[in-house]
Amino acid sequence: MSDPLRPRASLRTAVVWEVLKDALDRRVKATGRDALDVLDTGGGTGNFAVPAARLGHRVTVVDPSPNALFALERRAAEAGVADRVHGVQGDILGLFDVVEREGYDAVLCHGVLEYVDDPAEGVRHAVEALRPAGALSLLAAGLGGAVLARALAGHFNEARHALGDPEGRWGDGDPMPRRYTAEQLAELVTAADVEVSAVHGVRVFADLVPGVLVDTEPGAMDALLRLEAAAAELPAFHSVATQLHVLGTKRG
Repeated sequence: MSDPLRPRASLRTAVVWEVLKDALDRRVKATGRDALDVLDTGGGTGNFAVPAARLGHRVTVVDPSPNALFALERRAAEAGVADRVHGVQGDILGLFDVVEREGYDAVLCHGVLEYVDDPAEGVRHAVEALRPAGALSLLAAGLGGAVLARALAGHFNEARHALGDPEGRWGDGDPMPRRYTAEQLAELVTAADVEVSAVHGVRVFADLVPGVLVDTEPGAMDALLRLEAAAAELPAFHSVATQLHVLGTKRG
């Protein structure tokens, strides 16, 4: 199943979705259950929750935004999966005020660690929500991609600043509170008793290629998607990816 958000948004989600779908398929085989319980923390309007529900899984989305949850409800209804998608207002640091511990076969933590006050605690909560051997999907902003983007835009001092900044920010005007290297994300996950099974670079090229080229050149979209997929698992490209994806399995 390809990303249902094609054509344009698939450049941002296709690699992660394919990896996530494979992980869910493996959990189905391991558990012997056709329908898994999936938790999507910070899941917003359902970019991943709705496709997961279309595979037959039960998905709980925890998000602090009432507007996002309203859009999620509408989107799930339009996709015919309203009965399998449940939205609840909350955040990852207060996760167990709204969901149960060890209640899920897979937990998604996408675009969350950049914003929380305590990323390590956020990861621990995500892992505590998993059943033993459950799958953790973690997606966060990559440092290298931001440095490269600032440099290519001619903002060389900002690119250099980001390299030395503890949070990976290029300056006071940077809208992103925090960025990570692949090593930093792997350390967070490992410290939470999760075995890292794969690391992927996401949006290695997509944010650098002119949109007019992708939109107007015949076959460019599919070719770029294939290029992103081919580069995603190569460690050499992790250091320049806009986002980094870590997939892991809870021990025990």
